[in-house]
Amino acid sequence: MHDRSLLGPADVSDAQLTAMVADLLGHPTADVCLTSSTAEPVDYDLPAITTASRHWVSGTARTPTGESHFRIFVKHVQSWERHPFFAEVHPEIAELAAAGVPWRTEPLAYRSDLGDRLPDGLTMPRALGVFDLDELSAAIWLEEVRAGHPTWDLDRYRRAAYLLGQLAASPRVAERRNVGDVAWTVQTYVSGRLQHQVLPMLAADELWQHPLVAGAFEPALRGRLRTEAELVQGYADELMALPQLAAHGDASPNNLLAGPTPGSFVLIDYGFWLPNVVGFDLGQLLVGDVQIGKRSPDLLVETDEAIVPAYVDGLRAEGLDVEESTVRRAHALHLLLFTGLSTLPFELLDQPPTPEAHAAAAARASIARFSLDLLDAAVG
Repeated sequence: MHDRSLLGPADVSDAQLTAMVADLLGHPTADVCLTSSTAEPVDYDLPAITTASRHWVSGTARTPTGESHFRIFVKHVQSWERHPFFAEVHPEIAELAAAGVPWRTEPLAYRSDLGDRLPDGLTMPRALGVFDLDELSAAIWLEEVRAGHPTWDLDRYRRAAYLLGQLAASPRVAERRNVGDVAWTVQTYVSGRLQHQVLPMLAADELWQHPLVAGAFEPALRGRLRTEAELVQGYADELMALPQLAAHGDASPNNLLAGPTPGSFVLIDYGFWLPNVVGFDLGQLLVGDVQIGKRSPDLLVETDEAIVPAYVDGLRAEGLDVEESTVRRAHALHLLLFTGLSTLPFELLDQPPTPEAHAAAAARASIARFSLDLLDAAVG
């Protein structure tokens, strides 16, 4: 029995699936007969504007060693032009907005040999197939990652930061750091989302009067954010002048799955796999779990103090000697531009002001304060 209709355009032919299952199970395609296959949605509650769907495809196949079960992860990625949010983009900046989210990097990363170049301790899921669906979307079929759920204590954060430093500085990784030849930089973000969405929100007095915002973002915090908002172009210029290295682009704990050996990680989600400023990956490693409510903002200071030196050690392990003060400054600037200035919970303002919404707003305000304090301490 075969029913993969839930996949929609991301589905493949039975022959293509048979070839992928044979590859997964380690048999010649001619020796494998697909006997059943079904698709079901992945239980995943973190939306992404470039992800159309996530599914598990599972089933059975006859092989030379008997009947075998299989399970494959299918991710349908697309330009965010196809996301409902894109309808809110003003037509005059639509092209700029679409280019600001380089969705093509993920399928291209999985088509490359990047997995063979990652530092010891980092792996990525094996791609069984990558299929272009049309000019604005692709389907990625990956082996299942059987990850545990270890506690993210400070030692785990240090280990992740060290490996991300190695990844950034590795000469072998550098050869694949821009597999999509995408012209995306910090300046792209500043000229796009910051200038056209974030900064106008910071300047809108009525937004600060909303109960959800007013209850978490005190007047002093509002003043500090608005002051820094006037300096973003200078900060972007400063970042662009620093070393540009390989970067995952979204190295939150959620994208660093437990690897097969202690202290190892499986790195997933390559939508922003691009060259970027030294220290770029520290931002999401630090605040990713705070943003989704999995980690207390009260732990930001001690976590930051753990990951920055570890990242610098990772850089040096690959032969790149960058002063820790330089990394701290780059990290602080990046955190402010990409996270601190955009912490206002605008997506919650049209929802009931539940205790959960107030807690989320308070956590966002804590991130904003921390990013401002971090920049104050990281004198250029």
